[in-house]
Amino acid sequence: MRIVLTVVAPDPDVLHEALPGALDAVANAGAAVKETDVLGPGAFDVFVEHNDHTIVRAAAQRGLQPWPVDFCAQPVEHRRKKLLVADMDSTIIGCECLDELADLAGIGREVAAITERAMRGELEFEQALRERVAMIAGLPLDDLQRCYDERVRLNPGARTLASTMAANGARCVLVSGGFDFFTTRVAHAAGFHTSWANRLIDDGEALTGRVAEPILGREAKLSTLKAEAGGADVAMVETLAVGDGANDLGMIQAAGLGVAYRAKPIVAGQADARVDHADLTALLYFQGYGAQGFVTG
Repeated sequence: MRIVLTVVAPDPDVLHEALPGALDAVANAGAAVKETDVLGPGAFDVFVEHNDHTIVRAAAQRGLQPWPVDFCAQPVEHRRKKLLVADMDSTIIGCECLDELADLAGIGREVAAITERAMRGELEFEQALRERVAMIAGLPLDDLQRCYDERVRLNPGARTLASTMAANGARCVLVSGGFDFFTTRVAHAAGFHTSWANRLIDDGEALTGRVAEPILGREAKLSTLKAEAGGADVAMVETLAVGDGANDLGMIQAAGLGVAYRAKPIVAGQADARVDHADLTALLYFQGYGAQGFVTG
């Protein structure tokens, strides 16, 4: 089987120092190194022959462990994905919108503590969401726009990721356990085709402390991945899912390539690849895009 190992580092000098150890580890695992290719500054492909990409992945992890680099080992076939399904909070954007709303309401620390436990898988997501939304009852609707304007920022590489994949024919979908007030705006700003999220209920002036049912959580995210793939006539092996929290784990495990981005341990330990150091353009390098082909939007 032809397998590609992609190594990405924010610092190109670190990449050159890290690669020899990775190549040795992969070779010691029985993989025959065939060729290499430079994808961009700090991004490198290594093509090998082996009958099991998970063995190559484990070997690369041993070789790269001391270095601040990200990597992905996968079969070359179906490497270029046709569907991207991405989480929003702490993945495509750099914050948790509900935590920011709570901060505006003066209870940021209390709500953030619940969010952290839910994202680690310590709490049932749906009930934790209801509890946190109830805590911000009475928040004026104007504060939602204020939150978006002042606190929501795209993570580095987010727009390039969506724009490049879309320009090459892929469908890009934002799916969030957060709220559609934010996802519609973020999807537009980042270049996604559509978005799915929960809906906060208001009385025309302020939040009521309730969220519309059914709540979009882990199973709904997985269902969205499958539905979007079916609607676009895309095989699951041709899909890419990325997220950071426990409610993303279902779609990450089901996708052809599931990536943990700055993720909680429960997610990072079960994803096909993880991005802890580079920005979101690492997901383009993992698919074989070269930097010269990036679309900045």
